[in-house]
Amino acid sequence: MPLPNGWSEAVQTGLTLAVFGLTWWLMAARRVPWLPIGGAAGALLGAVLMVAIGALSPEAALAAIDLSTITLLLGMLIQTDFLASAGVFGRIADALLRRVRTPFGLMTAISVLSASLAAFLVNDTVCLFLTPVVVTLCVRAGLPLTPFLVALTTTANIGSAATLVGNPQNMLIGRMSGLPFSEFAARAAPVTLVGFAVNHALLALYYRRGLPAVLPPAPPRREAPPVPLSVLLGLGGTVLAFFAGVHLGVAALGGACVMLVGDGHDARPRLARLDWSLLLFFSGLFVVVRALEETGLVASAWVGLAPYMSVTSPAGLAVFGGGMMAGSNIVSNVPLVLLVGPHLEALGGGDATWVALAYVTTVAGNLTLVGSVANLIVAEGAREHHGLPFLAHLRFGVPSTLLVTAAGLATFSFLN
Repeated sequence: MPLPNGWSEAVQTGLTLAVFGLTWWLMAARRVPWLPIGGAAGALLGAVLMVAIGALSPEAALAAIDLSTITLLLGMLIQTDFLASAGVFGRIADALLRRVRTPFGLMTAISVLSASLAAFLVNDTVCLFLTPVVVTLCVRAGLPLTPFLVALTTTANIGSAATLVGNPQNMLIGRMSGLPFSEFAARAAPVTLVGFAVNHALLALYYRRGLPAVLPPAPPRREAPPVPLSVLLGLGGTVLAFFAGVHLGVAALGGACVMLVGDGHDARPRLARLDWSLLLFFSGLFVVVRALEETGLVASAWVGLAPYMSVTSPAGLAVFGGGMMAGSNIVSNVPLVLLVGPHLEALGGGDATWVALAYVTTVAGNLTLVGSVANLIVAEGAREHHGLPFLAHLRFGVPSTLLVTAAGLATFSFLN
């Protein structure tokens, strides 16, 4: 587009980079002392500034917002809220305490549960609703919280790599790659299972000896009303629609509408408590990243790096994994996917390359406590009872991320 006010291309690029840097800082720091507006408002500010400096026209900025991803997120947020209000997560907590006999058995059950739910309900929302469950379980049983919170965060992130609806970056990959839900899941699930197994072995190595030998007696079973049929139908229909190849956003919103209609009440209170800031965050981020793409810097950098990251060779796959892991922790995984996605075909490997990108960028979120939104949700949700220390997470997160990524990519190489 024409440069405003006679600015040179170099000035335009510099301003775009400055706005991108400011936006990234506001998102990564979560709370900047001199501008404490938060990540969502930071992304919105970045989007507006990109238009103000002429990096994008208003029309191009609106076109950059990926409505397929936004609708999918909205649908899953509504469905997860219905599951929470129906007491599904509380029932799960009671069932776990009645069936497991040892603290490590409880950790195993939490890990399997969080990974399984995250594959279909988005890791961020799963962590949002499971954190109180895990805290309650640990407080009731007198167990240390750190091991169980680490287990929750790491397994939710790993499990979310298995499908196109497990996390926001996978949703983007689904839109950009055009891969059907079932095909992606068939390719990603075996790799994810290997990663889960490695992470669980590390959980046993790190924490098992420090846990008590047995759990205290389970509390009396609480009677709860049955889960509404509309909630079961909405969720079941959504999952079936995913595998049938229905547009992911339409499937998620369709299931949400089944739940809303079946509820039979004014939906405004329920809709008002949804995390709308998450949708605002991604809308602004789409615009900011598109403006950065327009500078041509990402394309130029990719031309130089692509020859060393061919996923068709073990060495290239290793370089690719290391690069995507580092990038995910520098600019965050969602912006990284937006930046590298348009250039991924240059690496060869076809559709399998998208699976590798999804896996690495997802697992990379386990490296540090601030590596993913899901980690921060767990830390904030447990703060009243126990602050999850940054270093405690780091001591487990670094070896877990490195080993889970290596094991997953080795599996990926073998299967492809």
